[in-house]
Amino acid sequence: MVNVFRLRQGVAVPLNASTLQLHCDAVDVPSYDRSALTPAIVHIGVGNFHRAHQAVYFDDLARLGISSQWGITGVNLRSRRTSDLLSDQDGLYTVVQCDGDRDTARIVGSIRHCHYAVEERETVLAALTDERTAIVSMTITANGYHTDDDLGAAVSHGSAWAYLTEALKRRRRNGSAPFTVLSCDNIPDNGGATRTALVSFAARRDESLAQWIDRNVQFPSGMVDRITPKTGDEERKLVLDRYGIADQAPVMTEQFSQWILEDAFGNGRPPLEEVGVEFVTDVAGHKLVKARLLNGTHCALGYLGTLAGYRRADEAMGDPVIYGYVEQLMREEIAPLLPAVPGLDIDDYCTTVLERLTNPRISDQLSRLAARGSVKMPTYFLPSLAEAVRSGRPHTLLMTGLAAWIRYLRGYDLGGSPLHIEDPQAELLTALATMSRRNPGPLLQHELFGDLRLMPDVASGLSALIRSIETRGVATTLRRHLRGDYRELVQR
Repeated sequence: MVNVFRLRQGVAVPLNASTLQLHCDAVDVPSYDRSALTPAIVHIGVGNFHRAHQAVYFDDLARLGISSQWGITGVNLRSRRTSDLLSDQDGLYTVVQCDGDRDTARIVGSIRHCHYAVEERETVLAALTDERTAIVSMTITANGYHTDDDLGAAVSHGSAWAYLTEALKRRRRNGSAPFTVLSCDNIPDNGGATRTALVSFAARRDESLAQWIDRNVQFPSGMVDRITPKTGDEERKLVLDRYGIADQAPVMTEQFSQWILEDAFGNGRPPLEEVGVEFVTDVAGHKLVKARLLNGTHCALGYLGTLAGYRRADEAMGDPVIYGYVEQLMREEIAPLLPAVPGLDIDDYCTTVLERLTNPRISDQLSRLAARGSVKMPTYFLPSLAEAVRSGRPHTLLMTGLAAWIRYLRGYDLGGSPLHIEDPQAELLTALATMSRRNPGPLLQHELFGDLRLMPDVASGLSALIRSIETRGVATTLRRHLRGDYRELVQR
């Protein structure tokens, strides 16, 4: 029986199923019967991004009366805290969409249950084996796709691959159709990467099972995009003060949201096209545009903005010189290298990126953009530079972004204050960057630089740019290398 009590002004009300309707005057709440949602999706990795992105789309399906067949069972492999918080709130949480001066809030109800796999292994396997489960989606980060060390500890402690392998083994034995495995991680060819990781993991346990998975399981590729910062006490206080909701797991996000999927599902798929998801035959072009223009630009902004003394993306973009650099980098050095993608206007995409980066309500930390450069730079940024050098196209701004990363890797800013280098190869790269103080040659020999190691004049060009950043500062260096109208604008 629902416990209904009167909400008095100024009294915070905890968020759970029994109090849900008490919040309907302050925020949008689910208008559908959550108990009627079919648990057709198991999502592994219920972090902020999933809750601001995929879960919102499935919430829309139910809210709009399109389908109640796609409820979510959440699974966390590492974070007990998130699972506990969501369980205490019956899977409910607040999403605040920040757009300039206007915020809108809603309570999302598409997650019915959330389990901590370490303590609920059989419950998780039961959900994965349930014939109603048609899709297993994942946000496990790029590091989660490395399976070399999984077979021993992971089987007992529970990697995604261990759970998927065991569940598919049981489904095959029971004669149940396999579920679709849907990666929602921001990695190249995430469908192919997921297939490779799962099949290779399964093969080390049961070769015939691995072959069955390879033949029968679908792994659609996709592209996801929505800026979702970490949640802290400040965000919880905002939801409490503004909406009167004592929500321990709110999510702040931007207005922009994009999900593009390859239409290659088995065992049925949700009608997500009804709520804004794009289904295409080939996701690769869309992913390339995002990787180069958004993620690559994030890298350059993270390093240059940090060296210039800024801490947030919107603060750095408020500097006309950095804004001009980012815009010209995208429009004149990266965009011309990209292939045409049906239905996608590259110029409009650049404009959208600029709008998102300048949104003060989504304070993306430059430290987040700068983190894991040894993973991000070879994937998102360096390919544009190598291609531009090979084709003889303008690339000074791309070189400047690389120079900023190398200078950043020394571990201290231009004023001598220490920087925390968050990178899986931090110790090695910092040592090489320090050795390369006068000549970046030693650092450039690292394998992550690929073809750039063999290109003449790259080392000397980088050396001059690093020296300019070191002696003249970021702003002066950028002014010297902006071209045409961009240079005139920042010199007024």
